[in-house]
This record gives sequence, structure tokens and C-alpha cells, in this order.
Amino acid sequence: MSSNKVTAAPPTGRRRRFSQLTKRDKIVLWVMVGIPTFLHVVLVWIPAILTGILSFMRWDNIRPVSTAELVGFRNYWEIFTIFDNQLFPALFNNLILMVWLFLCSAIGVLLAYLLDKNIKGTRFYQSVYYFPVVLSMAVVGFIWKSVMFNRDSGLLNILWPGKPVDFVGDQSKLFEIHLPLLDFPLGLSKNFAALLIAMAWRHIGYVMVLYLAGLKSFDPALREAAAIDGCNEWQTFRSVVFPGLKPINVVVAVITVIEALRAYDIVAALSEPRGTEVMGTLVTNSLMGEGGGYAGRGSAFGMVLFLLCIGFIIWYVINNFRERVT
Repeated sequence: MSSNKVTAAPPTGRRRRFSQLTKRDKIVLWVMVGIPTFLHVVLVWIPAILTGILSFMRWDNIRPVSTAELVGFRNYWEIFTIFDNQLFPALFNNLILMVWLFLCSAIGVLLAYLLDKNIKGTRFYQSVYYFPVVLSMAVVGFIWKSVMFNRDSGLLNILWPGKPVDFVGDQSKLFEIHLPLLDFPLGLSKNFAALLIAMAWRHIGYVMVLYLAGLKSFDPALREAAAIDGCNEWQTFRSVVFPGLKPINVVVAVITVIEALRAYDIVAALSEPRGTEVMGTLVTNSLMGEGGGYAGRGSAFGMVLFLLCIGFIIWYVINNFRERVT
């Protein structure tokens, strides 16, 4: 009597993975991920890399690239020595703008906290404060230049009791500081101070919306626990609510710094008056402005701006990664 033995197939070296995605789903997924990635690399990272390469070369931006001459760190040496009277005032204006936008962020937090109380007319106030956010900085610049800052018919000059003020053209300094390593003073011009008001009009509403969304989703039980422990409203916000909004705090900090460093369009909308130079105007003028055609020097300005921005971006990514790990 013969017995039929069923022998099991030998196990393979690797386990077959089961996927719920069909072939069509995978194609759609690759298209949705691949196209944005391709555009991001082509439009952001490749120009950034080419800018870094051009910063070590001398090229007039007119002749073929093959005529570019490698000059090493000469462009960086020029912007920090020969053109230091352009670089450091622009950096100073960017620094002033950064400090100002952080103050505006504090005002945005205050408005969000008040609107979170569901006061009468909350929706109206939200719409009014958020309206400037939907406008680009260039449009904001044009609005303030023609409607608010105009010397003859601007609203601010109509309300001003004294003589008409040239908000855009007044290059005199509100204050000056003298640094030992520089042969010229650094200071805040009156026309740049007017520009700060225009930027605050937009930035406050943006920060307000971010914090208002965070406050609406905040656990009310934490506030109740703080009240039971005897904390007043300010102590509760400082020790419980604000630390609990850490993800929004990090996002607002990074956005504020980057917006301050890359500011250009609103300055261009005001026709780039003297005293309002920022790093963005130095890059553009070196490439295309009066006396332009210095792609290497403009790229060096751009790399300085890029390095300032990338530091805060890396800080944001590290904070975000730590939160996900923990």
C-alpha cells in the first residue's frame, strides 16, 4: 500500500508583501508626489545651487555662461569690504524689520486671545484683521503708497495736523548708531519706518489667524485646572496656554524671520527709495538694476541671504522632528 505524502513547498527567502494599492493608485500616487517634487527641485534647489556656483565667478549676465571667470571668494570679499556701505545698512534694515515683526506677532497673539473670548462682533473683527493677508506684499505696497502715504492726497497727510509729510521720500534718520568696525553710521530712516507700518498691517492679521486656530483647539480642561490651582488669567496664559501652543510658536517664529529676511516686493512697490534698502534689493540691483550686470556679486548677496534663512529653517525642521519622535 503506497502512501501519498504531500510535501510542503520550501519557504522562500523573503516574504511577499501585500498592498491594498492597485496599479492605478500607485501611478496616481507617483504623479502626485513626483510632479511637485520635480517642480520644487527645478525651481528652487537647482537655482539655489547655481547661485552658489555663480557666487564664486565673475559674469556679466549678458554673454554666454562659458565666458564666466572663476574668481574664488573675491565677490564675498568685495561685498564685505568695498560694498560694505551697502551690505551692512541692508542687513541692519532686515534686522530692524525682524524685531518689528516679532512685536507685531505679539499684537497678533493679543488680538487672537481677545477674539477667542467670543466678544460681540468677533466674525466682523476677524474678517477686518484678516483682509490684508489675502493681498500680496506688492499690492500692500501700492495701496499704502497711493492711498496712505501720498504727499498730496494720502489719508495720513489728510489727518496730519501739520505740514504734509513725505513718508516715502524722507531719508533722514530717526536714530543712528556707530559701530567701531564701520566708517559710517547705521540707522533707521523715516521712510523705512513708514514701510514698517505697512508691513505690520498685513503681518498682524496673519499671526492672529494662526493663534486663533490654536486657541480654538486648546483643551479647556487645562485652563480649568490652572484656575483651580489659583492662577489668574495672565498666569494661566503665560504658564499653560502659551507653552501649549509650541507648534504654532515655532511656525510663527520661522515665518516671521524668513518674511523679514526676504522682504523685497513691498520695497519695490515703493520704487526703492534710498534708506529702504534690504538684502533683496541688493541682489536684484546687482543683477538687473542701474549699474547691474554683476551676476557674481548679486549671487554672493543672495548666498548671504540664503545662509541666514536656512539656519532658521533647519531649526524648525529639528524641532518638528523632535516632536514627532517623542
